[in-house]
Amino acid sequence: MLLNFSASPPSPSSPPLRFTTSKSPVFYSSLRPKTHSSKPPPSSLSHSLSAPSSLNLRCKDRLFSGYPPAKRLGFRSWAVPGLDFSSLESVLEAAGVLTAIIIVHESGHFLAAYLQGIHVSKFAVGFGPILAKFNANNVEYSLRAFPLGGFVGFPDNDPDSNIPVDDENLLKNRPILDRVIVISAGVIANIIFAYVIIFTQVLSVGLPVQEAFPGVLVPEVRPFSAASRDGLLPGDIILAINGTKLPKTGTGAVIEVVDTIKKNPKRNVLLKIERGKEDFDIAVVPDENFDGTGKIGVQLSPNVKITKVLARNIFEAFNFAGQEFWGLSANVLDSLKQTFMNFAQTASKVSGPVAIIAVGAEVARSNIDGLYQFAAILNINLAVINLLPLPALDGGSLALILIEAARGGRKLPLEIEQRIMSSGIMLVVLLGLFLIVRDTLNLEFIRDLL
Repeated sequence: MLLNFSASPPSPSSPPLRFTTSKSPVFYSSLRPKTHSSKPPPSSLSHSLSAPSSLNLRCKDRLFSGYPPAKRLGFRSWAVPGLDFSSLESVLEAAGVLTAIIIVHESGHFLAAYLQGIHVSKFAVGFGPILAKFNANNVEYSLRAFPLGGFVGFPDNDPDSNIPVDDENLLKNRPILDRVIVISAGVIANIIFAYVIIFTQVLSVGLPVQEAFPGVLVPEVRPFSAASRDGLLPGDIILAINGTKLPKTGTGAVIEVVDTIKKNPKRNVLLKIERGKEDFDIAVVPDENFDGTGKIGVQLSPNVKITKVLARNIFEAFNFAGQEFWGLSANVLDSLKQTFMNFAQTASKVSGPVAIIAVGAEVARSNIDGLYQFAAILNINLAVINLLPLPALDGGSLALILIEAARGGRKLPLEIEQRIMSSGIMLVVLLGLFLIVRDTLNLEFIRDLL
């Protein structure tokens, strides 16, 4: 799935992160565990995770156009000053959400196999060395060192298994439909979980609805910055810049302010400010950045107010949850499309589990309600990404089964299948480790230490 969050703190003149549905996805991949044995590895369905940068959690106003106006909540800035783990509670909440999503996905595979009587040997959260484990009903349940995802293992090609290779309850010996059900079950589990999360949100805390107003909000002014020096205060609303009025266009208005400031280092920029009930002009002289652009030392966000809509009855709850689910799904698909169409630009913004948890922690610190949509979007992204027909994804396994079906039930040679899958796992594991190191170095408290 693709998330819209920056792995490094925004520059003083750049817009902050906003949690609204975005233009990028978080990548979870379906893998087979690597083995150092020359013998074929046990079969498995496994999922690692990394993510292109940028997470936005937003409920679209149009979904509730027919609903009576709700009581308006005071505006809360969704600005993220940088990725940091300073609040242990919010970090644990975000990590818990991510872990739950991994467990749900793997449980889908596990239950689909178990209910069909297919042998399962392992259920793991994480990869690598085992931190804790227990055995029940001939299945090893484990927590592992590297938080890159999880896997369900099958004894099909395990040299240490005492199950005969021709046992009809080995996954590899089952009919195509049975295997398709097992491989698809993780995706189905995440889709169901996403809907349940949204439905729970509708019934408990309500869905956020944004109402846009003209101008750009200034949530934060940094001390000793150009903005502070020239009289800008937190809570000010910029209505116009250099005589140009700012519309109700959300991020478009923010970008217009940022671009004007960047283009005018050491030159007067005239801002029309709304402060309380007063409107007046302030001339700000942007400082010059190291790259020659202007900066004034503020964070900016769209001038919106957020209201909550609660369902009045169970039928309305299903209606709201369905509309929100399809709206978020459409945004995830659009994110995926944009990522592949602009891969050269988005590749450098891929982020891993550390950054995902950091963003989730920011969501939890800003508003615990945001964790509902954070979790729903992660689930939908995981489901969509895993359907891609790539070697390390569930979609790759499904593609191999389709090839088998097209060949009249004849499987590809085991060696070829293993090469396809092992190439996928090597790439994803290396990428995951790289992202963990890079995202850790980008955390605020780490940057401060360095």
